[in-house]
Amino acid sequence: MGRIIIAFLGVLFACAASARMPEPMLLPVDREPLVLVSRDGSRTPFDVEIADTNETRMRGLMFRTDFPQNRAMLFVMGISRPIMMWMQNTPLPLDMVFLDAKGNITAIHENAVPFSEAIISSGGPAAFVVELNAGTARKIGLSVGGKALHRVICGACAAK
Repeated sequence: MGRIIIAFLGVLFACAASARMPEPMLLPVDREPLVLVSRDGSRTPFDVEIADTNETRMRGLMFRTDFPQNRAMLFVMGISRPIMMWMQNTPLPLDMVFLDAKGNITAIHENAVPFSEAIISSGGPAAFVVELNAGTARKIGLSVGGKALHRVICGACAAK
């Protein structure tokens, strides 16, 4: 009888804990793609979710267990400054691409570790961060000196 009660309490506790688990934030996909341009000029478009408020920047991809391969999340920081990110409550490994105010790639952090609270720094001023599934930056040939094009970053440049 004691084992049944302990098992029941364990199940009850697990259900209560999962009920308190925050829901992932699902932002709408923007009407225009984000285009990442490698140094050799090759262009890769991504469907993009835009995090441009304090709440959306703070939550980002936390608790998300699905993020399509052709998807990016663009963090709009508002001003160019050193940026500190982390992977707390984020179950997916990610690449983080740091951009200056004109969309130039200034730093890339590949394969950020899920759930890590280690600080990931832009290493200098940045105005935007693009998060991609881990391995994407290398796969499409991104490096410092590349560029990101989207109306939120550079207005009409996205059409070029």
